[in-house]
Amino acid sequence: MSGRGKGKTSGKKAYLAAEVLELAGNAARDNKKTRIIPRHIQLAVRNDEELSKLLAGVTIAEGGVLPNIHSVLLPKKSGKKAEA
Repeated sequence: MSGRGKGKTSGKKAYLAAEVLELAGNAARDNKKTRIIPRHIQLAVRNDEELSKLLAGVTIAEGGVLPNIHSVLLPKKSGKKAEA
């Protein structure tokens, strides 16, 4: 067997790993943490449109879910201030 084509896939894998780690590091920093945990990876992947599409069928253990509150459940904004 020759080593043809090996360099192309390893470069793609390295790029994907670097991308996920960078975004997860940003998520960790946003949460004032110094270590990346599975939750940060989950937030990074699901908040990135392309990574979310690529990893749509993937479950990240201990990753949790994205916070999402349906707009109907949010309190209505009124233009008037409540007087005390």
